[in-house]
Amino acid sequence: MMWGYADGWGWNMLFGMMWMVVFWGALIGLVVWGVNRLSTRGPAGETPLDIVQKRLARGEITREQYEELKRALA
Repeated sequence: MMWGYADGWGWNMLFGMMWMVVFWGALIGLVVWGVNRLSTRGPAGETPLDIVQKRLARGEITREQYEELKRALA
């Protein structure tokens, strides 16, 4: 018996390597997506209005700016 492309081993190897590339690509993509998703979010449960209120409390914005931002976020 001859081992080679004639009996299907070559195709099996080709498809096996292709699925391995797809698997690892999907796994790496999932990890990158997860890290990106976690790094762009603020602390859990913090809304934009909470951030504006903290900025007002720290004195970074005036009361008028706070009211304007509050209306814009509503």
